[in-house]
Amino acid sequence: SLSPPFCCPHCRKRVSFEEYISCCSPCLHALVSRNHKGCDLMEQPTAWENQTNNHWVRKRTMGRKTSKKHAGVNTDHTVESVSGGNADDNNRSHKDKKTTHVPQTSFLRKQIDPETAKYFAEIANAIEGTEIDPEERSVICGNALEETRGKEAELATDYIISHTLQTLLEGCSLDHLCSFLQSCAKNFSHIAADRSGSHVVETALKSLSFQLQDNENHSLIEHALKKICKAIVVNPVDIMCNCHGSHVLRSLLCLFKGVPLEEFHSTKSSVGLAERLNLKAPHAKDNVSLQSVQIFPSLLKKFISEMLNAASEDISKLQMNQYSSLVLQTVLKLLAGNEQELLHLIRVLLGSSAGSANAGNLLEGITIRNILRLVEETAYSHLMEAILEFAPETLYNELLTKVFRKSLFRMSSHHCANFVVQALASHAKSQDHMDLIWEELGTKFRDLFEMGKSGVVVSVLAATQRLHSNEHECCQAIAAAVCTGDEFPKCIVPRILFLENFFCSRDKSNWSWPHGTKIHVVGSLILQSIFRLPSELIQVYVTSITSLEEHHVLEASKDPSGSRVIESFLNSNISGKQKRKLVAKLRGHFGELSVHPFGSFTVEKCFTTSNLNLRETIVSEMLPLQSELSKSKQGPYLLRKLDIDGFARQPDQWKLRQASQQSALKEFYATFGPKETKSFEKEESFLADTISKSKPGKLKDIRKEIETTLASAKTSNTPFLAHQVSKKVKRSKDEKKRHRKDGESESKRKKIKV
Repeated sequence: SLSPPFCCPHCRKRVSFEEYISCCSPCLHALVSRNHKGCDLMEQPTAWENQTNNHWVRKRTMGRKTSKKHAGVNTDHTVESVSGGNADDNNRSHKDKKTTHVPQTSFLRKQIDPETAKYFAEIANAIEGTEIDPEERSVICGNALEETRGKEAELATDYIISHTLQTLLEGCSLDHLCSFLQSCAKNFSHIAADRSGSHVVETALKSLSFQLQDNENHSLIEHALKKICKAIVVNPVDIMCNCHGSHVLRSLLCLFKGVPLEEFHSTKSSVGLAERLNLKAPHAKDNVSLQSVQIFPSLLKKFISEMLNAASEDISKLQMNQYSSLVLQTVLKLLAGNEQELLHLIRVLLGSSAGSANAGNLLEGITIRNILRLVEETAYSHLMEAILEFAPETLYNELLTKVFRKSLFRMSSHHCANFVVQALASHAKSQDHMDLIWEELGTKFRDLFEMGKSGVVVSVLAATQRLHSNEHECCQAIAAAVCTGDEFPKCIVPRILFLENFFCSRDKSNWSWPHGTKIHVVGSLILQSIFRLPSELIQVYVTSITSLEEHHVLEASKDPSGSRVIESFLNSNISGKQKRKLVAKLRGHFGELSVHPFGSFTVEKCFTTSNLNLRETIVSEMLPLQSELSKSKQGPYLLRKLDIDGFARQPDQWKLRQASQQSALKEFYATFGPKETKSFEKEESFLADTISKSKPGKLKDIRKEIETTLASAKTSNTPFLAHQVSKKVKRSKDEKKRHRKDGESESKRKKIKV
């Protein structure tokens, strides 16, 4: 019955609802833990139990947090590929949700006695939300953890008490922390595979990672970790294939390596995508953190070896399971740089039965058809991406030539296997590898676009750019895939910007710019990559983008992806005349773009590229919007960089400052810059069409001063900047002497007057 009095099922007292909450909370803890998902004694809760549980949870605010700040220990343990993101916008998890189910061994969790539950409720009230002296807090947490001895599994898997345990593990000493973990070793697999227990274990591991800063603690921590490892390798498959256990294992592996747990688990897919498209140096940050710190290297290798040996008969299960795939990806990443260990591990993961292999026959005994079939599965395709990323060159070469060669286009058309093709292109080691990939995919770009596999195209483009192989051919193939006939090359850029919209249209011959439609992200990435190539290879793209209508350029500048394309074009090594041709199309709209969240970046690039006349136009259009600019995010920066206040007060002086800055920059590049630099040539320079309109006398004087300074620097063998600094210092000293003399003469005059 939902009406009082309530009958407590443990003490058999008939009490009111409020009395039940305040007096019988230990009994409530037992009921909540009895109905825990991780327990095999599943009972259907009655209506009053649900009501009481919800009230208790709301009252104590014990809900699991799933914010980004706590991504390392979230409740759902979101499945994510460790190897990073992909350029393709096809999601494997939505199209293929098949995974291998691994039965979990049954675990009978004992019921928590009321006294224990009441004790931890009192501890929670004493330490949570109150300010306690750190030493006193450590003593309280240590004493409370001693009470868990022999009952670790029951308490850690209880939904409410597990929160209290997390607080205790964060505040206790290292001795109590290691003692708790050693006591958990017996039932570690069951605790780690539980929804609540996994958070307790991860909190303990996180607390251990903070203690690693002191080298004296390493032996004590290593002893506790060895005991946990021995418990895991007895049956590693269950914990690897569990959604919670997988996360715990990855945290444990990171702890062995000394890698920050949160940074490793919260790796964004955009980071991997940036590396694949040459937008970021590959593993620039990760390599430092993974190689500079070696906490327990021998323990890491031994644990991985024993874990794989124990799971050798279940490798096929580990290959197909999404959670075990994440563990194996983590292992590959942590072993980066250890070629021998990687070779052995990868051959095991690929299913090799040979005990050893000679150079050139590393994949001997592996069924190639089996690998080609497995890459069409979600979990295995993620694993194969990591294998290709970290495989030594000899193994990568055999995978490409013996396994995937002559199957690349078929794989590219599959919603999972196409990501493996992207990884093959992104991690190609030499021009020979790129030639093999280009041979199969170079003539299939239009087919790939029509199938929605544009990610394969952009990965191949980035690889050709990185290895300087088939760059021109790749640009021509992309242009031919989107535009042919009389409209060539005018239609190239618009169709790539709206790649999906164009190839989904029924009447492609009459397709036009779709107003109000967001620009395609992958199409934007393709154009950004193309505009980083030498200008002589991309003339058709230059012609196409400079042929855009004015309102099309304006619309693209306001789009988050389109503005990136405009900026990449203005940053390219294309002639200044072509750049200013595009900038001129935005005349009359610089004001509205400057207060736009995306257009403001375009305005900055336009100002940098423009000559004096265009710069004056940009600033004059922004001048009436000074108040709005000061309130926007990018506005204050633009106001300072473009010196809009200076232009409003003294336009002539502003023009002279702009001209002198560019003149000095031109002279500097002429003297110290590379010979091939063309951005400051006379016909393309900032002053080309304005020098005659400015005051020639002052500009000549400025130029003479720069020339004499450079000449004196050469004769004295003193660097230009050092010479300038010394000159300024000398001037400042002369000024101080002059002021001192003036002050002395002034004081003398005052004395005479007196």
